[in-house]
Formats: sequence, structure tokens, C-alpha cells
Amino acid sequence: MNPIDMMVTDYNCEYLGLSRLCLMESAGKSLAEEVGKIAVYTFSKPVKVVIFTGSGGNGGDGFVAARYLLNRGYDVDIYMLKDNIRSTESKVNFEILQNMKPRLSRLKIYNLKTLDDINNTEVAKSQNSEFIIVDGLLGTGIKGKLQTNVKRAIEVINESNGIKISVDVPSGMNPLTGEVSDLAVVPDYTISFHKIKTGVRNAEEELVGGLVTADIGIPFEAEYFVNYGDFLRLKNRDSSSHKGNNGRLLIIGGSKDYSGAPAIAGMAAIGAGADLVYVATPEKAAAAIKSTSPDLIVKSLEGDKLSLSHAEEILEISEGVDAVLIGPGSGIDEDTSKLFNVLVTKIKKPIVLDADALKQVELKLIKNREDIILTPHIFEFKSFFNVHDDLKLDIDSYDFDKVDENITKFQQISRQIKGSVIVKGQYDLILSGTRFRINRSGNSGMTVGGTGDALAGICASLFAQDLSAFDSACLGVFINGCAGDEAYEVKGNGFSATDLVSHIGSVIKNGLC
Repeated sequence: MNPIDMMVTDYNCEYLGLSRLCLMESAGKSLAEEVGKIAVYTFSKPVKVVIFTGSGGNGGDGFVAARYLLNRGYDVDIYMLKDNIRSTESKVNFEILQNMKPRLSRLKIYNLKTLDDINNTEVAKSQNSEFIIVDGLLGTGIKGKLQTNVKRAIEVINESNGIKISVDVPSGMNPLTGEVSDLAVVPDYTISFHKIKTGVRNAEEELVGGLVTADIGIPFEAEYFVNYGDFLRLKNRDSSSHKGNNGRLLIIGGSKDYSGAPAIAGMAAIGAGADLVYVATPEKAAAAIKSTSPDLIVKSLEGDKLSLSHAEEILEISEGVDAVLIGPGSGIDEDTSKLFNVLVTKIKKPIVLDADALKQVELKLIKNREDIILTPHIFEFKSFFNVHDDLKLDIDSYDFDKVDENITKFQQISRQIKGSVIVKGQYDLILSGTRFRINRSGNSGMTVGGTGDALAGICASLFAQDLSAFDSACLGVFINGCAGDEAYEVKGNGFSATDLVSHIGSVIKNGLC
């Protein structure tokens, strides 16, 4: 499992009512149980357990495990390399150990501040093999060279004769790739929680030892429901970045009758963080879009509809952007259809197809593209994929068989393409190959016109900010729904798409807190 996916799942558990403190308790208990099994298998008796901890969550798992191991009769030493514990849950569990005074259990805690402290530990000096070392030093945030004291601690662990157990990922190993850029613990066992990390699974067996996966009670729904944890996927902006560094987007849409749709999509894209938003639109719509907001860069195209004659101009603009949104307000027309089918063939940037583009782009032209998002409601979905039965999106149910059958049907159909598909409904279904997510944000007031244009703009904006198609689609529908929920709190069912757009920034700000 990708480490970011695991972090997202951990956070999203909270929105099901399962706190990360509960997850750490479960992880620590599972760790203690596995250590106990290994001890019995290897030594046939309780032995001393030495737990190395850092500042993150893996150290917290070690603090919890210490309590359970003490209750089983083990002597436990904790070697802390960091006293500035970052994880709130880890702090809570360390405080529990500190509160155990006067000490009635065989627990010792050592604060290893210097290299001499590390070199003078029992582990560094002893040739004894009858003890277990638990590596809870680093976890998932490995970048470049290790700090000197951490590197020395890893050397001491590797030089020890005891049984070595890493928590989740051997400290020093890249959890995504399995690569070791400096030095890593070489354990006899690696104990992963919920699912094995991608890097651990890909690494050579001698670098990770025996793999154990411990169930810590994370429900499937925490993986498959989109929620605030998904904001972890947004990249932090560089404080020295310049205009355009955080996403340039081109919107192709509008017609003599529809100027509002591309304008709403454009403003939503800006609200979702895109630096620059260009709108290529017929001159009949250009003036109205310009008057909507001076923040949009409007390219007026000759005529009252989008046509093949505009292809060269649009392709030239597309060269300077990071993503393209095609369709809002374009109308249905033979010339427009020809243009759209040429564009999806020639534009090599990530593309979002929305609204009228879904009715005019040929499936065969985009089926092999992974960098594409479709945003249909159920009728557009059935039309695009040529479905003729009474298919409905019906997943608001506690009936597993019913939900499973419905999602499976949509997966079978959407797998005709390699891109991502958002099926809009009471609960939105996001699909990509065998993957799917469900979005539950939003409300009945979002049946108002324009909210779909806002969704397309948000997804395209995230796409332009270098999120993948699937992640852009998932986070995009969640943001759109949350913005609708905030608008509903203010105006009830009488809110407009413009009202929704005005709340996008605050939703993202709150999500990043």
C-alpha cells in the first residue's frame, strides 16, 4: 500500500468515528502480540525487549506495545532518540508511561541525546542474543541522508545479535520504492499494519525479513469513502514559487446561448488553487465571461460557436497550460463535435471532459488515455458508454450485496477506458479500472444548475496542480460537495452555483489545517 494512501486512510477513519488514538492502541497491541509470538517461537520464554523510538507514529506504536509486553512478563527498555515527539497520539501514550510512577513494572526509559549515549547502551555493548529489538525509529518520511545519531542507532541495531523487528517499514528504507539511499535497519521481521507498504513489498527479502501483516480494525469504508484525509494528497506550495507555478488551466467551452458554464468552471478552478485560468470561447460568449470576473483570461474566438476552424488557436494555447477542461456550455453542434474529437487526439496534456463534450467525443479516441477524467451524471454515463438498460446509481444502502452488485456493474462498464470516471449522484462514484471511491459530501440543493460546471473546474484545477486523474477526481467531488454543504448552511436550498464557488477556498483551507 502506498504510504500516502495509508495516511489518508488513517485520517479518514476519524470521520467514521474511529480515532487515530484508537488505531495506535490497536497497532501497539498487535505489535506486542507479534513480538510475543516471535519470542516464544525463538526463545520459548519471555526475554528483554528493547524498543527504539523516534518522533513519529511508529514510536507511539512502541509505547503502546511496551504496556502489553510488560503485562505479559517481559522486561522492556525504551530507547528514545527524540524527545520532541511530533505525533499527538504518541505523546499521549508516552505520558501514560511517565505516569506509571512509582514503577511497579520492569520498564526503563532512556533518552539517548548523544552518540556516547547510544554507544553506551546495553544493546551496543552486549554480545547476548536473547533479546528482541523493535525498530520504531523513523516510519514513512525518509528523505536523503540520515541524522548522525539516527544513523548510529541503525548501525547498533544491525550489529546486534538479538532478533530485530521493524515496525511498518525498516528505518532508513523508502516506503514507496524500497530503496535505501543511506543506511537502513536490516530486520529479521517487518510487521506492517493493515496492508504492507509498497516499498516493503518490492524490496529484496533479505532487506525486510519475514513479513507479517497485522489487522488493526480499519474498516474497508475508511479506504473507499473520500474525506478530509484526502487533502494530504495536495502538494505544499513552495514559498518561492511564481505566478503560474501552481497550475495553468485552459477551459474550452461556451456558445452564444451559454456563457455562464465556463465562467463558473473558471472561477471554481481559481478557488481550488489554479494560478492562471484561460477560457477559449466564441466571441458571442467572451464578453459575458469577461464581465463575470477579471481574474479569467478570456480568448475570444471568431463566431458564435466552437468549430474546427478554432483548432489551431486552441492547440497553441494548450501548449502553455498544465491541464485542459473541455465542454462546459459548448452546446451540441456538428462543427463543435469535430473540434472536440480533434482536440482530444492532439492535446497531450491532462484532460477533463464535461457536459456537452461527453455527448460529442468518441469513446474510441480516449479509451487508452490514463490522463483523462469524465464527469457524467447517470444519463450522460449511459449515453457515453452506450448502455441501454435501466442502470441506476443506487448505493445508499446497508445491503452489501446490493451495493456490491451496483458498483461492480459500473466498474464493468467504465473499464472500457483507462481514465477516471465520476458518476454524479446522491453519493458520487469515482472509478478507474478496478479502483473505486465513494463521495458522500453534498446535499439536495446541488441540483441547481452550474454545480456540475464547478465540479469540472475543481477537478481540472487539481489536475493542473499535478495530482493524478483518480486523485483529482476523488478530491474534486469531495471539495465540490463540501462547498455545497457550506453554501446550504448559509442559504438553504436557495443557494446558487456561484454561492458554492465562493466557499471552495474555505473548504480547502479547512482541509489543509
